[in-house]
Amino acid sequence: MAACAVLAPCAAFAQIGLGDAARVIRAQGNVSAIRDTQAWAISAGATIQPKQEIVTGHDGYALLEIADGSRIEVFGNTRFVYRQNPGGLRDLIDVWIGRVKVHIQKLGGAPNPNRVRTPTAVISVRGTTFDVSVEDDGDVTFVFVEEGMVAVQHAVLPFTEPKTLRTGEYLRVFKNAPLAKVRFDKGMIVQRTLRALSDMATMRPRIGGGGTASGGTAPGGVGGGLPGDSGGTTPPPPPPPPGGTP
Repeated sequence: MAACAVLAPCAAFAQIGLGDAARVIRAQGNVSAIRDTQAWAISAGATIQPKQEIVTGHDGYALLEIADGSRIEVFGNTRFVYRQNPGGLRDLIDVWIGRVKVHIQKLGGAPNPNRVRTPTAVISVRGTTFDVSVEDDGDVTFVFVEEGMVAVQHAVLPFTEPKTLRTGEYLRVFKNAPLAKVRFDKGMIVQRTLRALSDMATMRPRIGGGGTASGGTAPGGVGGGLPGDSGGTTPPPPPPPPGGTP
C-alpha cells in the first residue's frame, strides 16, 4: 500500500486541495501514522487528516505544511495528534511528548489564530515562529519564541494568568506549579542550540527502514514506547537557560 493511500490519495489531494489536512513536505528516518493502534510509515507527498496521530522514532524528522502555508517541523521521539478537534480550526496540534517547531503564516498581514496544546500548556499564536518541547513524560513544557509573539496558558491550572512571550523569550510550564516568570535569552543560547538541533535533523542521513519508504511498513519500530521500538528514548531537553531553570 502506498504511503499516500494510507492517509489520503495523492491524486485527491491535488484535485481538491489541502483543506483541513496537512501535507508531508519531507520525511526521513522513522515517521509513522498510528492507525488502529498500529504504525504505518509515511513519506513525502502523504496527507495528514484531522485526528491523525503521528509518531517519530529517535531518527525521525518530518516537515508538514497546511493550506495557509504554515509549517510544522517534527523532530525525533515525538508524538502528536493533528487537529484533535477538527471543528475548532484554531486547534492545530496536540503534542504529547517530544519537540516541534511551528511557523504560523500571517494571512495577508492579518493575525492567523491557532493553538498548540500540550499536557501542561495551551499556546495561542497569531503569526509567529516558536519551539515547543514536551519533557519529563509530559509534565513539563518548554516554549521558546524565535519570532513574533505567543500567549501561554496553563492547561492544568487554567485560572492562572496567561503569560505573553515575545521574540527571544522562553518559559517552562510545570504541571503542578503556576506559570513562572518569562525569561529572555540574552545571549541567544537557546535559539542557537535549537537551530543546531534542527540542522542536525534535516541533514541526518537516513537510517535503515522507517518513514522514508514508499509503502506502509509492518507495525512497530517507532518511538514513544510502541511495540518493537528499538530506540525510543526521550530526547534531551534544550540546555538550561542562562541563570538557571525558571
